[in-house]
Amino acid sequence: MLVVRSVDTPPEPRRRLRRRRPRDADAATGQRRAPITTATVIGASAFESTAAADAWLDRVSSDGELAIDEIAVATAVINVAVDAQRAAALDPFAADVSSEHALAVRIGYGDGEQVADGRWRRAIEIPSGERRRRRAQVLRPQETIAAVLAGRERIQPSVGLVLHARADLDADRSARAALQLRVGLEALLAEGAGAASLTGEAATKQAADLSELERRRRATGDAANEALRGPLSDERRAEVAETLEVCERLLRRRRA
Repeated sequence: MLVVRSVDTPPEPRRRLRRRRPRDADAATGQRRAPITTATVIGASAFESTAAADAWLDRVSSDGELAIDEIAVATAVINVAVDAQRAAALDPFAADVSSEHALAVRIGYGDGEQVADGRWRRAIEIPSGERRRRRAQVLRPQETIAAVLAGRERIQPSVGLVLHARADLDADRSARAALQLRVGLEALLAEGAGAASLTGEAATKQAADLSELERRRRATGDAANEALRGPLSDERRAEVAETLEVCERLLRRRRA
């Protein structure tokens, strides 16, 4: 079950029959408080006892991978709802959520009314740096942003396509991930993934991964065609995930 609530929501202005027009902002009023949305994902099965719940939470607290798995499951549930809202409203700017961007992420347990109200009997808070399995970090992101804003550098088409494919795959939208990946793979091959600008071992690895993408080209096209007909098979989904990892390696190496 998913419970979504908004807190600190500014009061709605009184409705008027005539159209409201923009007016000068008053600096003396200060900044308005932005609403905060909380999303609580509640599991379908209950614990046998408080002791069992405590034992589970202790395991989650001590095992970073288990905590990440729990967060991934909850995030996927939330993004199913976001995706439904995006489709219903035809709103392309309704973005998927990420635990890395949340103000706080908590895992815990409580009674029915407690958890339905976003409260708990006992919970732990997961630090932001431990909310996701670590991939290689892109170097000097501030410098890249500055270069793009100044017009000294442009973002290659493959970057957005591969990132969208990753977001779709992580949200269990494997059919869409396959379609995005097909175009992203072609873009990477056309761009050469920056292989010409690399030297030494990095250039060798980049060339090897480009060859691997070329080898996976047909299978990726088959996966995209299968996605047009219906859900992907487990085998196809695994192929998409593996090819996506190769694409991400190429992007990280090019950026670094």
